[in-house]
Amino acid sequence: MRSRASTVDTPLPTPVGAGAPVQPPRARSDRDTLKRLFPYLWEYKWRVLAALSFMVGAKLANVGVPLLLKNLVDAMNFRPGDVQAVLVVPVALLLAYGLLRLSTSVFTELRELVFAKATEGAARRISLEVFRHLHALSLRFHLERQTGGMTRDIERGTRGVHSLISYSLYSIIPTLIEVTLVLSLLAIKFDAWFAGIAAIALVFYIFFTVTVTEWRTQFRKAMNELDSSAHSRAIDSLLNYETVKYFNNEDFEARRYDESLLRYRRAAIKSQNTLSLLNAGQQLIIATGLVAMLWRATQGVVDGRMTLGDLVMVNAFMIQLYIPLGFLGVIYREIKQSLTDLEKMFNLLEKEREVADDPLAQPLQVEASPAVKFVNVSFAYEPARPILHQVSFEIPPGKTVAVVGSSGAGKSTLARLLYRFYDVSNPDEGGRITIAGQDIRHVTQASVRQAIGIVPQDTVLFNDTVEYNIAYGKPGASRAEVEEAARAARIHDFIASTPSGYNTMVGERGLKLSGGEKQRVAIARTLLKNPPVVIFDEATSALDSANERAIQAELRAAAQNKTTLVIAHRLSTVVDAHEILVMDGGRVIERGTHGQLLALGQRYAQMWALQQSSE
Repeated sequence: MRSRASTVDTPLPTPVGAGAPVQPPRARSDRDTLKRLFPYLWEYKWRVLAALSFMVGAKLANVGVPLLLKNLVDAMNFRPGDVQAVLVVPVALLLAYGLLRLSTSVFTELRELVFAKATEGAARRISLEVFRHLHALSLRFHLERQTGGMTRDIERGTRGVHSLISYSLYSIIPTLIEVTLVLSLLAIKFDAWFAGIAAIALVFYIFFTVTVTEWRTQFRKAMNELDSSAHSRAIDSLLNYETVKYFNNEDFEARRYDESLLRYRRAAIKSQNTLSLLNAGQQLIIATGLVAMLWRATQGVVDGRMTLGDLVMVNAFMIQLYIPLGFLGVIYREIKQSLTDLEKMFNLLEKEREVADDPLAQPLQVEASPAVKFVNVSFAYEPARPILHQVSFEIPPGKTVAVVGSSGAGKSTLARLLYRFYDVSNPDEGGRITIAGQDIRHVTQASVRQAIGIVPQDTVLFNDTVEYNIAYGKPGASRAEVEEAARAARIHDFIASTPSGYNTMVGERGLKLSGGEKQRVAIARTLLKNPPVVIFDEATSALDSANERAIQAELRAAAQNKTTLVIAHRLSTVVDAHEILVMDGGRVIERGTHGQLLALGQRYAQMWALQQSSE
């Protein structure tokens, strides 16, 4: 989307990795995803172990209920009217049953209480790690991403952490523990047929559930992709609201969105049909197992091998197993879905940084006004289209160098390389960029960007207050410092005239402000940052002539004793530069002061004459 990045005068890259084809994310198995998640949880290992202990306690108490019912039924051999039957049996039943049920609930709540910190901590840490990693990825990635789809992946991945832990620790593991206990009790107290029938039904159930769910995963993944696609399309359209209005394309956008929703609907219906098949098969297996178990139990009562209490116990056990097993398919499906969502988010974490700090990189050491040098710099977004060819120049300490030329000459690429959004393409041939004599590839990116301030050609603001956007240049700045920077940028009077003053909301990407107002906010926050190196990339392009002249004076003052790179189309804004470079086709074809270049009578003089005649 154009709205995500500044408008530039060089061709935007399309492939990842300097011309290499886009590589699909590596296929990740469920085991890989779980191994990736495990360290985040194991950080809270004592809470995990405590939660597991409480879970075992809850299941032991739950299994004790049918055993209690069996003993009470078998003990009810009192004669009608016996006072002992009235007083002892109901009281014992109520107290024992209530105690076991209470124990189950208490252990369950203790498990949730103990493990909540681990669940929320893991989700928070993963989300923060993804957020930091996305900021660390190169500009190339952010120019090519789909914001809506990516945010949807992160949202689903974070939710997947909660779901996976909840379903696995709170449902799958407790069910397996309970099944193990029940099968053991049935085998010990009765004959092996009871355990065998339950085990065979369980094996068929798990095999059917896993097989069908694995088959269904492809439909769930398709749903995810189509959901992200529809979300990206909606976000893209809403972010470019004005463009949609300019071209009266509301119906066109609605049709595009509806096409995405229609594809999602088809995938969702297919997924639901396969889900119905899964549920029907599961219920058939469970019902068959229940009938076989109860037939065996009733036959035992008739033969005198089992008591009526045994029949009640078997029935109670079957009910206790039936309920979680009935949800086991849903739970397994949700776990698979959570793993799929986590896979998408972990794939984001594994995207390699195109521009990474050297392991031995140290912070950039800068003085008040460092020298900046471009030495034999060549660069290409992709090998077939080189942008810069052996560009060399120096900005002496405290001096201003301007770069002019036609669109596509490579001017804005110089600023991107200086910020180290990309690395030079020819380091092996001596191509390098230095600040204060230090190659920026050998120092940390954070220290390089801390030393540079920029007023970009296309200013995009945060959807927050004017004060927040100005103070962004120096987080923690006082209101007095913000107002001083606003005055220097000639925007204080405008802000003060608004009803909310510095608390005025600027809207999505600053759309509530005019182009000139946004540019002056950008100038103000750069002045507030007060860096030793300053880049003005068409800093006054959105201003009228009167404001441009006023701002030019402020920019000259702001550039005093700072190393300054000015990128300009309007030559009248750079006549005072200590040196002017004229670029064409990625090469420096002329250099000198304004007077020297006019006297030369070549490209710069032609551009100057053309602009003067049009004013």
